[in-house]
Amino acid sequence: MQAPKATNFSLGIASDLHRWRTFVAIAELGSLTRAALFLDSNQSLLSRQINALERECGARLFNRTGRGVELSDVGQRLFEQVRALLESAEQLEVEIRGEVREPAGRVTVGSLPSISNPLVGRLFREIRERHPTVSLKILEGSSGQVEEWLSDARVDIAILYRYGPTLSESEQVLATVDSYLIGAKGDRITMAPEISFSALDGLPFILPSAPNGLRTALDALARNQHITLSPAIEADSLPLQKSLVAQEHLYTVLPLHAVWNEVAEGHVQASRIINPPLQRTVAMAIAKSKGPARAVLAVASRIDHIVAEMARKGMWRSDVKPRSTAHNRNASSGVDERRSSK
Repeated sequence: MQAPKATNFSLGIASDLHRWRTFVAIAELGSLTRAALFLDSNQSLLSRQINALERECGARLFNRTGRGVELSDVGQRLFEQVRALLESAEQLEVEIRGEVREPAGRVTVGSLPSISNPLVGRLFREIRERHPTVSLKILEGSSGQVEEWLSDARVDIAILYRYGPTLSESEQVLATVDSYLIGAKGDRITMAPEISFSALDGLPFILPSAPNGLRTALDALARNQHITLSPAIEADSLPLQKSLVAQEHLYTVLPLHAVWNEVAEGHVQASRIINPPLQRTVAMAIAKSKGPARAVLAVASRIDHIVAEMARKGMWRSDVKPRSTAHNRNASSGVDERRSSK
C-alpha cells in the first residue's frame, strides 16, 4: 500500500497576506493616503510593505504618478490572482471564527454629534448585551467629514442628515426631524410651542458656518421668504451653540433631539418652526467594501430599532416611507413630535 503524501505547497513571497492586502487596497484606491485611511494604518508603513514586496518580486508593482499611484504591467498581471487569494483567505477566516453563526468583529460608525449624542450610549449597551463579540468604534464629524469617511470606507455605517427630496440607492430613511428655534430659559419668543419662520427675521443667532447642510437650507429658505438671518456669531460646535443660547440669550436652530436633555431640564426652550417647516431626514448608509458583514448588519439593525423607540418618545418621527429604492422598512405608527412641557 502506497504511503500517503502531504501536498507540497511552496510559499515564500505569497505567504504574507497582510502585505498583499496593502497591495490590493492601494491598487483599488490609487493612493497611499486613501489606503492608509481605509486600513487604519499610516503611509510610511504601507510604503515599506510595498517596497519589500517589490524587492521580493524583483519588479515594480506600481508606477508613481502626479495624482497618486497606478499598477505597473507586473502589478496588473498579479492583481486578480492576489485578490482571489485574499477572498479565499477571508472566507476561511469567517468559517474559523464561526461568524456564520454569531456576528463578531469591530464595526465603525460615523455620525454627526447631534445624532450620536442620544444614540450611542443605548447602542453600546444593546450591542454589548446581544452581541458581546462585536465591538464599536464611533467617529464624530461634520456632514462633509462623515461623507468622506463613507467614501473612503473608513466607516462601516454612516448616519447623516439629508435635506433633499430623495436619497441615494445605498441609503435608508431612519426618521424625519423638524427644526426648532432654540432660545434661553424664559425667552418670550420660544415660549410658544410653534413659531412661523418669518419670526426669525433679525434675531441674534449663533449658527454653524458655511458650508453646512443646515446653514445652506436656512439661508435658502430665508431668501425665499424674504427675511434676513444675520448670525451674531458663527460656531460649528454643538455644545458651544447650546451654551451660548442659554448664557448669552442668543438663538439657534436645531432638531429637538439635539437639545432633548436641556429642554427637559429647563435650561433652554424649543419652538417648532412652521409656515413653512424646515425638515430634514436622518439617513443611514452602509459602506459596500469594509467591515465584517454580519456584525455590520447586526449594528445597523439595532440602530434602526433604537431610532424607532426614540420616535415613540417624541425625539423625531419615523412614520415616513423610505425614499430610496434600495431599502424598505415598515413605517411605524405616527408620532406627534412635541417639545417637552418643561
